[in-house]
Amino acid sequence: QVQLAESGGGLVQTGGSLRLSCAASGRPFSTYAMGWFRQAPGKEREFVAAINRNAGVTAYADALKGRFTISRDNAKNTLLLQMSGLKPEDTAVYFCAADMVRLLGVCRTEVCYTYWGQGTQVTVSS
Repeated sequence: QVQLAESGGGLVQTGGSLRLSCAASGRPFSTYAMGWFRQAPGKEREFVAAINRNAGVTAYADALKGRFTISRDNAKNTLLLQMSGLKPEDTAVYFCAADMVRLLGVCRTEVCYTYWGQGTQVTVSS
């Protein structure tokens, strides 16, 4: 079992920055890959970024490259998402998720992820 809890969401103006955190507990954090997804009102949940167990491999949604950075601190059991240049279309609930299967790579689809946090709201005002 893995428990995930996101934090760091909030209201920010266009062009601003936020850093989201995801605290993990349960199984050793360094043994599974992690991802961030988001869901905007009235839309399906979509992939944001993923990182493998030792942070050697990362992947991003094409539209977010250069603005978002995923990282992890295995010593602190924490996943991070640094977001900059935020736009109103980034408004969404952001979820972290754990992929218990992949040993080296990452996955961009929801079906790969077994455990999910409750989400944190990010609102970008225009």
